Amino acid sequence: EPLPPPLPKKQLQRAESLPEQGSSHHCQSDPTPWAGSVLYSVPSHLRHEEGAASSTSPRDRPSCGPKKPLAKSQSLGEAVAWSSPQKGLSPSLRELTFGTADGELGQLLHSPAGLGGVVLGCQAATLARLSARIQEELVGLEEQQQLLEAELVGKRWGALRILEPEPCCESGDAWYFRVGFTFGQSQLELAAKVPKPCCSSPGVQSSLGTHCSIQRLLGRFTDRLPRELLLPGNPGEQSQSASRQEPGYPATHPVLQVLICAEVPHQTLVDFVKGSQGLHRTSPGHYERLGCLLLLQLCLGLEHLQGQNMGQGDLSPENLLLVQCPCPPGSQQGKKEPLGLSLPRLLISSFFKAKEKRRPCSTSQEQDWAKGLAALAPPAADELKLGRLIYQILHVDISLEDCLGFRSNRLPEIPSLSIYSAGLRRLATLLLHRDASRRASIPQARSILQVLLWGPRQELFARSRKSLPLLQSWVEVKRALLLLRFAENSAGAGGRPGLEEWLCCQYFQEVTEHTLYQVTQDLY
Repeated sequence: EPLPPPLPKKQLQRAESLPEQGSSHHCQSDPTPWAGSVLYSVPSHLRHEEGAASSTSPRDRPSCGPKKPLAKSQSLGEAVAWSSPQKGLSPSLRELTFGTADGELGQLLHSPAGLGGVVLGCQAATLARLSARIQEELVGLEEQQQLLEAELVGKRWGALRILEPEPCCESGDAWYFRVGFTFGQSQLELAAKVPKPCCSSPGVQSSLGTHCSIQRLLGRFTDRLPRELLLPGNPGEQSQSASRQEPGYPATHPVLQVLICAEVPHQTLVDFVKGSQGLHRTSPGHYERLGCLLLLQLCLGLEHLQGQNMGQGDLSPENLLLVQCPCPPGSQQGKKEPLGLSLPRLLISSFFKAKEKRRPCSTSQEQDWAKGLAALAPPAADELKLGRLIYQILHVDISLEDCLGFRSNRLPEIPSLSIYSAGLRRLATLLLHRDASRRASIPQARSILQVLLWGPRQELFARSRKSLPLLQSWVEVKRALLLLRFAENSAGAGGRPGLEEWLCCQYFQEVTEHTLYQVTQDLY
């Protein structure tokens, strides 16, 4: 006779409060990978891989509501703290301040995370808040930008005040004019972008989202160019293919499409490089650090574009804009350093769809580059162009044959002038590798630049062998020291944080010992 079916196993009630294996990482509805005070150093990609390996599907996955804390078993509490340290903690570490009541602090200090976990969690939450505040000062509040966009709808030249008749900047694809606009009780300074023929792609640019390294469009209109504005060269010939003439107006004042931009550029990257040769000779360390920071901003913008899958940026140096950062009240930035020594924002300003043809090439050298890169996928082209930009910023000539490896396996030599030279040489080699499978990606290039700027440097491994515990300890100490620096600067005359401090915050907010282990392997 067949055996009777086995009896169902009895489920312990206390085990129901344990988190599921696939739910240890953050919920899908929460975009922030931060999950508390203990998981801050666990890389997000490992947590995603654990979730992907789980057999539970998103439909069967438990909800993201808070689990009940275990009260009957302290040994199980440690597992809960590792899988989801914020569950059972009240108040949240993100809301913990110096004025938190001692009763709530005592509950935290007796939590499974322990004193160290609470302190580390508070540091990471504070770093995230500081990064968000600095970003608001750099690019403005998103709500204010949206209100400004709505206010500019239907506005033309008559609503703008022309501040200078000549362009404040000329890029490879447009002229930029400084204009004023009254917004409520504020007098704003904006940029009127007049695209050159066949160079306008506002539809692509408007769909790319907001990013600190992406030029932001606030509005657009088509109108006759005011008589007081002066375009270099022969504007009548330049605009014939992109404008229509109205009867009674001369050809020098055609009807053109105008884009209103939030940022006012003062020069392009090619202008910066040409004007910084003397600075590179006299202060190589400062100049090459500026170069690393500019390249880092470019990598962040490229990562944003690659995530959009809607358009790509033109990496030609003449279309990469530099914008002087505003000096907050009480800041010393810009008072002691001339414009060439201060860090500007870098903006990608020219865009095109992934499958559409590029703008017409202005030089024969650019035509050679377009032909050489035409057969490459867009990400590969971005990597090669980024590698070429490193040489251009360091004032080293490099040809298309050198970048594509047609001439020889050796790239032009980059002289060792500062502590950044060897790392930039290594990064350029990885980006221009002949084997595409061994070529560094844009995210890898961003990580290498961050390590070049803020460490860890190679001397960290002089006495101790490189290991994950060593790198984890380095990250924890550097985060604490960074917050102490912010506190000291706010109490003294150091001024308020700016662009470089924001980039540094982003690095220590996201970096993990696992990422550092791989990046230092590639770099050193």
